[in-house]
Amino acid sequence: MSDSEPDEELLSLLRQSLGIGGKAPSKAPKTPNTEVLKGAEHIYNHSIDVALDTHGTKAAAAQIWKLMQEKEYSFETWSKHLLHPKEKNEDTVNFIFLMDLLNFCFWSDSSDPQQRFAVEYQGQRWTGYWSLVAAIRRALEDNIPITTPSFWTNDTKCTDELIKHVFRSATSEPIPLLDDRISCIREAGRILSQDFDGSILDLIHKANNSAAALVKLLVAHLPCFNDTATFGDPAQTVHFYKRAQILVADLWACFGGKSYGSFHDIETITMFADYRIPQMLHSLGCMRYSPSLENHIRNGKEIESRGGWEVQLRGCSIWCVELIRREIIRRHPRAEVNAILIDFFLYDTMKEKEVEGVETIPHHRTRSIWY
Repeated sequence: MSDSEPDEELLSLLRQSLGIGGKAPSKAPKTPNTEVLKGAEHIYNHSIDVALDTHGTKAAAAQIWKLMQEKEYSFETWSKHLLHPKEKNEDTVNFIFLMDLLNFCFWSDSSDPQQRFAVEYQGQRWTGYWSLVAAIRRALEDNIPITTPSFWTNDTKCTDELIKHVFRSATSEPIPLLDDRISCIREAGRILSQDFDGSILDLIHKANNSAAALVKLLVAHLPCFNDTATFGDPAQTVHFYKRAQILVADLWACFGGKSYGSFHDIETITMFADYRIPQMLHSLGCMRYSPSLENHIRNGKEIESRGGWEVQLRGCSIWCVELIRREIIRRHPRAEVNAILIDFFLYDTMKEKEVEGVETIPHHRTRSIWY
């Protein structure tokens, strides 16, 4: 365009501002962003007690991808777990919602494995995350509609005592944070009734097949999903959204990316910052701790929720898994892998090591509803 030729786009904008015709240029809909990865990078860049080992991360990426290929690990692995629901219907959506609503804090204070909280189901004792899944399945088989949102708001039928019965332990140790779990159930029932016609499906439909939008809806409407902290100087809000993200991931994996698990932006979901994945990343040589933090963890001392150590552990874990994902893609451009599958794989592997008694470092101990 020469200096003498008019700028048609500028003229169009001028006409619009003067109200003399012309249409505003169309804009593509803005893609939702959970801001989780942005916060993780900020934490990594300002962390002083947790560091990532570049060589260890690259080596771990190669090892993880090799093992995933050997085990044919994919989203289909999710449904192969014995206790995960196999049906692909609304009842399963409700099951997953309750499962991830309460998917937090299963570690025990007891040094005796036989005394730790466990759920008796189908002739077996289940611990950790699987104790939660087993308790839900047991309740449903006992004709207790524990996964139905309208039931959660019925104080007459769904009493606190009934909920305690649902999550009863096979040992003398009760499920951790029981009162908080009851509060989460009550809150979810109330808000689903007020804002989503009592339907989890309505909540999912409002996200328009966007994983990030569903995460944002969850944390905006249900405070018990709003997993954030502040970190840095000056302080900056960082987002983890562990349970909101894993709810999306479980729907995606269970339904194979279709129906209620269909999300066009599933790659926006990061790993789920908990206490198991940092443990595994440290064992793989990806993460290093300061002496004071490592001693604290090895001595089994609790770490403050939303405190500096905990935020660094969680944020650096998210960033580490992202770097592992990028390294796998760099080496294998056609690889169908995302942070969800890497997280699932690391969690399953860590649980196997726990059973085998070959953990190289304990997991950190933090009591909270966030993970």
